[in-house]
This record gives sequence, C-alpha cells and structure tokens, in this order.
Amino acid sequence: MKIGFIGFGNMAQALARGLVRGGAVEADAIGACARDRAKLQRNTEPFGFRAFDSSAEVAAFADVVVIAVKPYQVGTVVEPIREALKSKIVVSVAAGVTFDDYERMLAPGTAHLSTCPNTPVAVCEGIVVLERRHSLSDGQLKTVEELFSHVGLVLAVDTPLLGMAGTICGCSPAFVAMFIEALADAAVKHGIPRADAYRMVSQMVVGTGKLQLKTGQHPGAMKDAVCSPGGTTIVGVGELEQRGFRGAVIAAIDAIDAKINKK
Repeated sequence: MKIGFIGFGNMAQALARGLVRGGAVEADAIGACARDRAKLQRNTEPFGFRAFDSSAEVAAFADVVVIAVKPYQVGTVVEPIREALKSKIVVSVAAGVTFDDYERMLAPGTAHLSTCPNTPVAVCEGIVVLERRHSLSDGQLKTVEELFSHVGLVLAVDTPLLGMAGTICGCSPAFVAMFIEALADAAVKHGIPRADAYRMVSQMVVGTGKLQLKTGQHPGAMKDAVCSPGGTTIVGVGELEQRGFRGAVIAAIDAIDAKINKK
C-alpha cells in the first residue's frame, strides 16, 4: 500500500514517521507534496520518503491520499484532482473539515473519511479519532483502521463530537508537556539532574496512562491508591486542589472550544 500526503506539516510528518516506525509500510511507500519544495525535501529525504512536485503526482502515486493542509486550503487543493481521487481512499487530517464538507468538495462516490490524529503518532503512542460518518466500504474502513492501529489507539466518534475529540487529543499534548516540564523543574529544584528529571517524569506519565488503559480503572481510584491516609501524596493533591488544578485544565479546554466556535 502506498500513502501520499498533500501537505507535509508537523501532523503529516508525525503520521509518516509513525507508520514506518510501526511497521505499517516501508519508507519508500510514502510520498508527499508541499508548497515549499526545499522544505519538503528537508523533511522527506532523510527518512526515505518521496517528494513530489504536485498533488496530481501524489494522487497518481498513492492508494491512500491524506489531505493534510490547513482547513481553509482544502477546497483549493482538492478541486484540481477531484477525478483522480475518485479511485482512492481519501483521509483528511484537516481540523474541522468533516463528512458534509468533503461531500461538497469531492466527486460523487469518492471514498473519504475525516480524522483527528495527534503528534504522539510519531512514536506509535498516539490517538487517531475517526469520524463515524464516512463513505468508505467495509473493506476500506478495515484497511484504514488497520493502518492507523500501527500508530496508536483508533476510535470513532459522531460528527458533533469530532471537534472536541480533536481538541482533547490534539491540544492536550501541550498541556502534558507543560506538566512534565513543571514536575521536572521541581525535581531539579530538589537536586535531581535535569536529564534524569525529564526521563523519570516522562516515563511516569507514559506508565500512568498505560496503567489506566490496561486496567480500565477510574482515574480517581488510581489517585486514591497512591494517597495513603495521613501520607505525603495527599498533601500534594490537596495543594493542587486548592490552587484549582482541575478547574484550570477544564477552563483551558473551554477556552479553546470558545475560540473555535467564536462564542
């Protein structure tokens, strides 16, 4: 299977690297085009990906065409290659561009699916949220799900929830990175070398997430399991609660939602 990216920014690059790292495809089965040819070559050649001059070349090369441009650019990019895309599986990673949008932009009968991945797909620990409404056949959907299963968790949501799922999965790595940095700063403050601090904190985040996924435990129960009566952890939990830790996280998501929807 060959995969072509129209647009090769951070998200497309993360997906491409993850697909190879996860063993889904070989590097030479991935190709891309982008407006800045020099930048495209810098982002493809070191990894063994193919660089193309146009979206038409990508469409001719690929079995699965990933639309990875800015949302406002999708219509302009798709229009010249509508006929070429009719025989392809079209996967969108353009935020907020959903099934109905592509039904208007693509030729009738084109197989397409909108998704929201996040950057940890680059190391095969990401999330790819699929729009439940799509025009893929059962076989095509199975192919896409199998492809993305190599880069992380794959789950489907209804169209009204796709934007929020994308916000939670796509924006929150920034919040987690801030949390990692803050915990590491605290570790450094108390004498732990910074490189060690980053490694131990990052592994703690990975391990806690995997523990929840594996056990299905409620996060509150996981927190309680670490908080002994009169112990040390509950002191820190109390301090975070007093300073509005949970409320701040929820408020951040609300602020993003308000900006997206211009509330």
